Amino acid sequence: MNMAVLPERTAATLAHLLVVDDDAGIRVLLGERLGAYCYKVTTAASVAEMDRVLARESIDLILLDVMMPGEDGLSACRRLIQQGGPPVIILSALGDEQDRIVGLEIGADHYLAKPCSPREILAHVRALLRRSAVSEVQSDDRRGFAFDGWRMDLDSHELLDPEGVLVHLSDGEFAVLRAFVEHPRRVLTREALLHAARGPDSDAFDRAIDVQVSRLRRKLRAGESDLIRTVRNEGYLFVPKVTPT
Repeated sequence: MNMAVLPERTAATLAHLLVVDDDAGIRVLLGERLGAYCYKVTTAASVAEMDRVLARESIDLILLDVMMPGEDGLSACRRLIQQGGPPVIILSALGDEQDRIVGLEIGADHYLAKPCSPREILAHVRALLRRSAVSEVQSDDRRGFAFDGWRMDLDSHELLDPEGVLVHLSDGEFAVLRAFVEHPRRVLTREALLHAARGPDSDAFDRAIDVQVSRLRRKLRAGESDLIRTVRNEGYLFVPKVTPT
């Protein structure tokens, strides 16, 4: 197993990806290319090795080959879906229509036929992670969060500063902050934040996401500390440790 080296441009990472392929060249190529975009990338040469990684690591998305020694990728994908595992993108030399249909019917989120460019794979990774992030925000049943002395109550729609003073947030600001606290220490794209903030009443969220984040920054700023960090060309990162309450 190899771990791609993260670039030095930022300490923040997006998500933890697992590349499962018996072709060492593909593992190295995807590890380097996806790692260059600040994803944390772990690789595995077989399904058995994939299982060992999943037993000890938190994985956000799996890129899975089909034809491998031992258990094949389709069988592994079916098992992952049944177990409620992470989203799966199948990368396979089997690119006929029937192969793609079978892969999608057993539960793969995307199916890409080899050869495909790292740029195309990156686009599918980003799209799937955005969808997953928004789905998590909408389905999460936790009712509150605490971070850096602040307290956020989802039921009462209230935010209290470290002194216990109520801080007024608009509906859009509250929705964006909720997306941040539910995904701390992870870069969220502007598109993902915009989807999270829209809600059923889209008229209330017609301002650019950068405006919402700028307002949140002013309200959350404590001294010289900035709880929301801009990650150039990617989005925003919520810095503090967050505890569900």
